Amino acid sequence: MRVAGGGGGRGGWWRRSENLREEAKAARDAAQQAFYELDSAQREAELAVETVRAAEDGPAARQALADYQQISARVDEASVGYLAALDAHDLDAEELDAGTAARARQELEQAQRRLTAEQTELGRFLERLQPLLQHAESQLIRVTPAVEKAKRALLGATTALEAVRAAGLRADDLAAHLAELAPELTRLNEGAARHGVAATLRRAEDVAQRADVIRTSAEQRPEKAREIDRRVASLRTRIEALETRAGTVEPVLSELRRRFSTACWQDLQRVPAQTAEAVRTAQQKLNEAARARDEQRWADATGAIGTVRALLETADGSVAVVHERLRQLNEVAVNPQQEIERTRFALRDAQRLAMAGRKAPDPRHAGPLDAAVTRLDGAVERLEASGRHPDYWLFLTEMAGVRETAAQVVAMIRGSH
Repeated sequence: MRVAGGGGGRGGWWRRSENLREEAKAARDAAQQAFYELDSAQREAELAVETVRAAEDGPAARQALADYQQISARVDEASVGYLAALDAHDLDAEELDAGTAARARQELEQAQRRLTAEQTELGRFLERLQPLLQHAESQLIRVTPAVEKAKRALLGATTALEAVRAAGLRADDLAAHLAELAPELTRLNEGAARHGVAATLRRAEDVAQRADVIRTSAEQRPEKAREIDRRVASLRTRIEALETRAGTVEPVLSELRRRFSTACWQDLQRVPAQTAEAVRTAQQKLNEAARARDEQRWADATGAIGTVRALLETADGSVAVVHERLRQLNEVAVNPQQEIERTRFALRDAQRLAMAGRKAPDPRHAGPLDAAVTRLDGAVERLEASGRHPDYWLFLTEMAGVRETAAQVVAMIRGSH
């Protein structure tokens, strides 16, 4: 009986130690599982926090980041406690006694409870973070397209710049502007995680806009050069044509001098010299425009071209006046009565309109018309009394003045209705 009883005592002690060992191992496994789950939750939280940090910079975001720092510190403490409990006891040792196994189980269960509690706190934190996280994610979604748009704009600017150079044009200024964007491209490549979403979006938009300006300017240069070349060539042709027409002025003036009184042509005497000077100045300015085009001084080229055009228009007008003067004088010399009848018709038309619906004309209308009739009669009398060399130009000027008065009265009457 003693032998049996003694054996039974030792067997019960051994089984109790083994049970405690198994319980400690179970506690170890549970703590390990809690550690893995906490580690996974912490990585998820860190990713969410980094997303918020990259995209948000308001008070709510700053408070959330501060809260996470505190939670993360407690998570680290819980993890350290778990690892310390795990390392403190070798649950596989043969000599593990019941007391050690019991302490190991107690410490590991305590570590597991703390790990689980911190995981729960991390879950609550992530729930609170969701509105900020969703907004941050929506901001981050905009980053990649914005950065890609900026890069496409830079590529477009580079391609356009190469085309300018291929066309034989300089583009040093555009190349310098494009080089200024290189550091910005580097920052875009570093990403929103480093520079923040808002700053990255602003930078991407700025780079895209500046690159588009460079591209547009580069694309316009070859066409601008071609347009200036066309205008220069066209103006050279006009100058040549003006030179040809200018050669006809002297013969026309000679005819005017021979056939009409001095008063009919003396105001045209300087037209040949003025036209020749206009041609010389136009040629000089056109050469300046060509040089400015070659040097890509577009504003200077355009300004010189405008000056040339104005000179040619003025000179063309002066040449036309000489020819028109001879035509008018020829017509009136052959038949002055036609000019008189034309003028009388304009006056009668104005007088009929002034009397329409009235017994007497408005003095504001009658006065100018009466003066115009007097002026007409006087011009006719002077022409008839002038003898062999009438001043036809004065006569034509007076007729034109009378018709202008009649037209002004007509406009006054119609404007008052």
